[in-house]
Amino acid sequence: MQDAEDVRRIALSLPDTTEKTAWSMPTFRVAGKMFATLPEDETSIAVRCPKEERAELVMAEPGKFWIAGHEAQFAWVRVRLCALEDEDELRDVLADSWRQAAPARLLDAHPGLGLPAGG
Repeated sequence: MQDAEDVRRIALSLPDTTEKTAWSMPTFRVAGKMFATLPEDETSIAVRCPKEERAELVMAEPGKFWIAGHEAQFAWVRVRLCALEDEDELRDVLADSWRQAAPARLLDAHPGLGLPAGG
């Protein structure tokens, strides 16, 4: 099962990522823009997710994804760490969120990072 240390290790391995405590929890930022947090008891993560994709994700895998009430108006989704299949899935989730926050210069420098296989 993936845990907070796996999240930290993988997030910090992404280009130009830093960790900063905000709201009494670890947050991960690319070029200063937040792309992941480790809320509450660190059994889940919050990541960026376009609003138009969130409902579909939650409906497809409600045991894995959900929307926290206070984040409903923002483009974020929660992911239960215990529901992830493996470290590769955690890496994919974090890299996808990283792409949504990263500036163009980093996206250009790392064109395949966070894209689906074959995409």
